[in-house]
Amino acid sequence: MTKEQILKDIAENLVEMEPERVVELCNEALNLGILPEEIIDNGLIAGMDEVGNLYEEEEYFVPEVLICADALYAGLDVVKPHITTEDATKPIKVVIGVVQGDTHDIGKNLVKIMMGASGIDVHDLGRDVPLEQFIEKAEEIEADFIGMSTLMTTTMDGMEKVIKMLEEKGLRNKYKVFIGGGPISQSFADKIGADIYTNTANEAVRRVKEVYGGL
Repeated sequence: MTKEQILKDIAENLVEMEPERVVELCNEALNLGILPEEIIDNGLIAGMDEVGNLYEEEEYFVPEVLICADALYAGLDVVKPHITTEDATKPIKVVIGVVQGDTHDIGKNLVKIMMGASGIDVHDLGRDVPLEQFIEKAEEIEADFIGMSTLMTTTMDGMEKVIKMLEEKGLRNKYKVFIGGGPISQSFADKIGADIYTNTANEAVRRVKEVYGGL
C-alpha cells in the first residue's frame, strides 16, 4: 500500500466511524516509516476536517461527530508516542468558555472537540464562567486566543466586558478574541472589537488557524 493510499484510508475510516480500523491503519503507517506528523495531518486531521464539512452540511450531527472524535483520539494514542520533542511544533493555545450567566454549552463543546481534533491545545473553562477567569487562564497558560460563546442576549455584554478588561490591563494586543453563539453576529463582533466571529465549529477552527498563521 502506498503512503498516499494508507493516509487516505485512515481519513476515510475515521469519517466512517471505524476506530479499530483507524488504529490498525495508523500502526501500518508507522511500520511503513511514514512520519507521525504526516499521519496526523494528512490522515487523522484530514478525516476530521471532512467530518466538520459533513456537520456543516447537516449530514452528520453531534453524536456522529463524537464517534469520529473517538476514532481520532484512538489514532492519536497510537501515533503520538512516536513524535520526538525536536519534531513537535508548538501548538496553538486557546482558552474557551461560555460567558457568565449562561449554561448552554453544546456549541462550545463542539468547538472544543473540533479544535482538539485539529491539533489545537484547548483549555475549556466550562459554562457560566466568571469574566475574569478568561483572562486569568489565558495568562496562566500563555494562550494565543480567548474564545467566548453564549446563546442568551442577556449575557452578550460579558464578551465586550472581557475585551475592555484586556484593554484596561494592557493585554489586548496579546490575545486574539473569537466569539460565537446563537445571538452573535459579525456586526456585534465588530462593535465590541472582537477579532473573529464564526457561526460553526469548523469555521472557528479554520479562522483561528488562518489568524494564527498570519501573526
